[in-house]
Amino acid sequence: MTSKGKVCLAYSGGLDTSCILKWLLEQRYEVVCFLANVGQEEDWDQVRAKAASIGASKMVIKDLRREFVEELCFRAIQCNAQYEGRYLLGTSLARPVIARAQMQVATQEGCQYVSHGCTGKGNDQVRFELAFLTISPSIKIIAPWRMPEFFERFQGRNDLLDYAAATGIPVTSTKAKPYSMDDNLAHCSYESGQLEDPSQPPPNDMWTRTDDPMTAPDTPQDVTIQFEKGIPVKVKSEGREFTDSLELFIALNAIGKTHGIGRIDIVENRFVGIKSRGCYDSPAMTILRLAHLDIEGLVMDGRVRSLRDQFVTHSWSEILYNGMYFSPEREFIENSLVFSQKRVNGEVRLRCYRGNCYVLGRSSETEKLYSEEESSMDSLVDFSPVDTTGFININSIRLKKYGLQKLEEGNGIGQS
Repeated sequence: MTSKGKVCLAYSGGLDTSCILKWLLEQRYEVVCFLANVGQEEDWDQVRAKAASIGASKMVIKDLRREFVEELCFRAIQCNAQYEGRYLLGTSLARPVIARAQMQVATQEGCQYVSHGCTGKGNDQVRFELAFLTISPSIKIIAPWRMPEFFERFQGRNDLLDYAAATGIPVTSTKAKPYSMDDNLAHCSYESGQLEDPSQPPPNDMWTRTDDPMTAPDTPQDVTIQFEKGIPVKVKSEGREFTDSLELFIALNAIGKTHGIGRIDIVENRFVGIKSRGCYDSPAMTILRLAHLDIEGLVMDGRVRSLRDQFVTHSWSEILYNGMYFSPEREFIENSLVFSQKRVNGEVRLRCYRGNCYVLGRSSETEKLYSEEESSMDSLVDFSPVDTTGFININSIRLKKYGLQKLEEGNGIGQS
């Protein structure tokens, strides 16, 4: 039968994409599978063999770990990125490097189409497709979970499990444990299945990147992290030192895992308008974000920090979450972010213990905004208490007028 064309499929080897690979072949497409190594635990040879056994014409695996850490994770640390006050954006951060590499493979292999296994209710379909279309505006996209001929046949994961069993596709998901996982160096996420009831706690055996804080070691572990321009450049702990970006990130993941650091269980607002319950464990990102926040307190100008927190941190986090990485607004905001980090140099000492990370101290040899003598209650060097009287008087001019207005309105002080 005549082929409909060549498709580059984002393939993980899991339930959804294995079934989609088989379905695309049934639809008479030639399929090149692409898998990004962004730090997930994976048997790469097994994935290659599985794709070939299902019928893929080629399997391309790219190691993107270093660019993922250096270009996205470290930028998120510089930004103190956090979506809705809690989520450290692990899945969102990985999507730009994966999409970019997939488009490179699609071009190299002469594919007319790209495809993915993102659901029709999720954020990832938006993230991937906006990236695809920005990188290559003429690319054609096959999104099975939005196509009636697919989603009417497969209403959910149970139907996929039945299809996999009928067609001989090996899978690790089961009907008893059907939650969906996305794993990378920044975190592992867990959604759907038994997690869809937000009133119930997640299963104890679900977490993969963090050990149970209740059974973590009784002995704390101290870590020192050095920053240059807001980027971690050195990690020291228990006599070991790491200076390579990828190695230090992996080391912090291992430390955080041992001590159960970085778990969250939240209900978040997806970009498509649906609320969803997600569980995430992000050990290295949690440790680095705390350390970065702390060193900024020592070396960063207060007004710059305030403006960055109000605009850059919030906007950059939402841009990444909503899949707008390849956008002019992200580039614009990032210029401000990089500028804000020019003098964020120093080191932070932390203690990891039973699910938590505590700051023990911080120092900087180059940035001198903090003066121990100036801030001391026992010293008047470079500061005259008399000056504060004028400071208060000037700032009270506007407020006294406002207070008079309130009195004239009969509301009184402190009333709305």
